[in-house]
Amino acid sequence: MRQDNQLLVITHLSQLIFLVTGFGSLILPLVLWLTQKEKVYQMDAHGKNIINFQLSLIVYCLLCIPLILLFGLGILGFIVLGIISIIFPIINAVKASHGEVPVYPFSFNFVN
Repeated sequence: MRQDNQLLVITHLSQLIFLVTGFGSLILPLVLWLTQKEKVYQMDAHGKNIINFQLSLIVYCLLCIPLILLFGLGILGFIVLGIISIIFPIINAVKASHGEVPVYPFSFNFVN
């Protein structure tokens, strides 16, 4: 196994692909994780955190849909989720560049 902090940073930042394409924030990190988890030191832990975060965002978005009918709370939820989905990958990419294993808050543990 090799230490590759640059690839870990790219994996975290790959979640932001949705800003360009509108989708792919789960697919691109998933592909990077699955292809590199046994080649790069700590990729498995980083990849699991990212996948859990992205799946949690999907669950939260699904919960926001019915909340739109309840005083528009779903719209506020979508705005908060949008901000979170941009800020935390950047923060955790910086942490990954320093060799830390970042944790995404409010993430369910789908993948162990």
